[in-house]
Amino acid sequence: MYYPEELVEEIRMKNDIVDVISGYVRLQRKGSSHFGLCPFHNEKSPSFSVSRSKQMYYCFGCGAGGNVFTFLMEYEHDTFQEAVRALAERAGVKLPEADDSPEARKKESRRATLLSANKEAAKYYYYLLRGQEGEQGMRYLTGRMLSRETIHKFGLGFASKYSNDLTRYLKQKGFQDELLQEAGLCTIDEKHGTHDKFWNRVMFPIQDASHRVIGFGGRVMGEGMPKYLNSPETPVFDKSRNLYGLNFARSARDDNMILCEGYMDVIAMHQAGFGQAVASLGTAFTQGQAGLIRRYTKNVYLSYDSDGAGVKAALRAINILRESGMSGRIIHLEPYKDPDEFIKNLGAEQFRKRMEQAENSFLFELRILERDFDLSDPDGKTKFQQEIARKLCGFSEAAERENYIEAVAEKYHMSFESLRSLVGGYAAKEGFAGGMSMNRPMKAAARKSAPRDGARWAQRLLITWLSEEPGLYDKIKKYISPRDFTIDLYREVAKRLFETLEQGSLQPASIISQFEDEEQQREAAALFHSKLPQMALDKKEREKAFHDILVRVKTYSYEYDSAHMGSDIDALSRAVSGKKDLEELKKTHISLD
Repeated sequence: MYYPEELVEEIRMKNDIVDVISGYVRLQRKGSSHFGLCPFHNEKSPSFSVSRSKQMYYCFGCGAGGNVFTFLMEYEHDTFQEAVRALAERAGVKLPEADDSPEARKKESRRATLLSANKEAAKYYYYLLRGQEGEQGMRYLTGRMLSRETIHKFGLGFASKYSNDLTRYLKQKGFQDELLQEAGLCTIDEKHGTHDKFWNRVMFPIQDASHRVIGFGGRVMGEGMPKYLNSPETPVFDKSRNLYGLNFARSARDDNMILCEGYMDVIAMHQAGFGQAVASLGTAFTQGQAGLIRRYTKNVYLSYDSDGAGVKAALRAINILRESGMSGRIIHLEPYKDPDEFIKNLGAEQFRKRMEQAENSFLFELRILERDFDLSDPDGKTKFQQEIARKLCGFSEAAERENYIEAVAEKYHMSFESLRSLVGGYAAKEGFAGGMSMNRPMKAAARKSAPRDGARWAQRLLITWLSEEPGLYDKIKKYISPRDFTIDLYREVAKRLFETLEQGSLQPASIISQFEDEEQQREAAALFHSKLPQMALDKKEREKAFHDILVRVKTYSYEYDSAHMGSDIDALSRAVSGKKDLEELKKTHISLD
């Protein structure tokens, strides 16, 4: 349900973040902040900071950060709406009733009926598996070495060999043909009339994170095709935004998830003690599924089939995980094809050892890429090294890129300096932002257009400094505006920050609530926690540091507008005025008093 911004802000202000987090983490006051051991990663010395003045938390170790809502979302794995409801109850704030319009009631009623039909279908399949009609299905499952407890836990069932068996049963329960078709449980056509979607199959109920049955997967008995059949997309079942086994994996205490390919892999792994295993639903891994995993962990192990199709799927999943800010490691299953087969033959302890030996995803990509080149031929070796350099340019953070250059150089017996130079040259040639820290500069046009590490650093520092010393805003507002922030998220945060500073009501935590995406909330929180020049510096040194940051932000803004004059009709006027402001700013002294 949507809650008005004013109500969300009231709830946030009535839940002091130090008081809330103290219920989960032992905090000690140090200066103006409270510190404790981060609950989101293992650490021995406290790097988890909670600020009462900002009403925000931030971990300098793992980067977790946000306001009181995002804390509950990360710690309790709540949705935003669930966090709002929990904190409203804590503060005694009455929430409005859900939308009670006829249209809303009709839509919610339809969803509830679809879920009810799925639940009844799952119960019927469950019943059939344990009867005479399900003997073949039970033999298949026990033959796959599944225990009765595991079969019960996952609610496995059986669809009979008759093509209208489920439909007749559900119609007796009062469900209409049209609704059963909408739920993906039956098909209606002129030739056969209404008939079941699934028959003669072992059935795998698919549940959402709240244990509601939203769809099914069916494994055919015998030689029928397709071998596996899944429910179609329905109003309650979006394959791209659900994962098989997540309803159990979300409560596992492991700080990772194991991503598999199939239902049986997940079930076998849960039975073996790996309760954090999940699988995509008959489709390739998607961004939506990555976002779902990110709610619970950033550490993902890929346990895909070891054949060619499995390798291809792993490579695709690696890129999606990386784009979503997560790290992936590859579990090697040779000489067996999949996790189910591996565990049956070697057992859980050996699988755990393979997890400990899991391969870094980037090095895995290079190892697969290596197959396309003849490294015994100098020309092939050179082309392979050039491809390595191109891929290394994908790491925008200088420290991370340097670490990977070192690891790759060691693995492929290359000179660190020669590989580093090759990466720098490729970055300059192609205009990658990472080329800034290499031996060669980027092309002028690329340098002006790319959002660089230096721009991010300066803009983050300015946002943090203004949140720490809001009185400086009046001294700089004639020179700096939100348009000077060249990264989209930074610009949006600056816009909202400047608005609150103009009104004299600085509330950094309220800014975080205005972003819907959890990763945006985390990144926005980090903007208020950059490490400023030490207070031990004398006043003159700190004033110079602040002035340098202002000049850097304005310089990057001017270069950005200059680079976009051909595509942005307003960029020319901004560049002209920006250059004038920059020249004036360079000559202006700004006091920190």
